[in-house]
Amino acid sequence: MLERWLELQPHDAVDDAMRSFTASRNPQTPDELWLVEHEPVYTQGVGGRDEHVLQPGSIPVRRSNRGGQVTYHGPGQVVAYPLVDLRRLGIYAKEYVYRLEQAVIDTLAAFGLTGQRLRGAPGIYVVLADPGGHGRLQRDASQPGAFDGLGKVAALGVKISNHCAYHGVALNVAMDLEPFARINPCGYAGLRTVDLRVCGVDVPWPLAARELAGHLQRLLSP
Repeated sequence: MLERWLELQPHDAVDDAMRSFTASRNPQTPDELWLVEHEPVYTQGVGGRDEHVLQPGSIPVRRSNRGGQVTYHGPGQVVAYPLVDLRRLGIYAKEYVYRLEQAVIDTLAAFGLTGQRLRGAPGIYVVLADPGGHGRLQRDASQPGAFDGLGKVAALGVKISNHCAYHGVALNVAMDLEPFARINPCGYAGLRTVDLRVCGVDVPWPLAARELAGHLQRLLSP
């Protein structure tokens, strides 16, 4: 995949560019991977419920055509947008989401952390009491207390149009996390959101972005 490093960008400009790229591509169009930081913004997924936006204050709220509920993007977060033809990869949406999550898990492992999946709640989590431990979660998001002791370190939201995927994954590296307290992240009241720094890993944005990009390249190449 061709990589494009976009630096700090407003959400709307990148969102428009992704839609335009996807609408104009054909079966021969090479896949691309965009790496970006966004200026502060809340984004609501296509089925996002307004009651999950609690006190946005001066941070704008934007509707998005990705899946999922509300999340926050801001400086210190690596946002990776793979623009990929799933037919070329020979996979469907479920496998695609699994590979996005695996790229984050492998990125965390490179920094000594253990990323966890939680059934029914896409994204990647860490066990706050032991973020580098090797135990595996056996929980379902529908269970009472499913999020107890967990912090969400990466969020996913994808859109698939004519077998081509866009939007992607956001990994929290070293952020101002306060804006997450003004929403129910991903629609879950009380869900704690963390970054690598909270987990004891202090790495610069470019290093985290390069690590994530490498794993996405490996997992999303034909």
